[in-house]
Amino acid sequence: MSIHGTAAQLATLAAEGGGNHESLQPIITGGGAFLVLMLLLWITTRFNRDR
Repeated sequence: MSIHGTAAQLATLAAEGGGNHESLQPIITGGGAFLVLMLLLWITTRFNRDR
């Protein structure tokens, strides 16, 4: 499959509005990702007490 064929298929998918699922809510997804990143940051800073 060429890059042009892939790009054309992705453009068609985007034009049809595909990829959005009814159960996905952006605020919940973004908030969850933010909380996970903050947890990872907190864990990282606990292990780097010498800096």
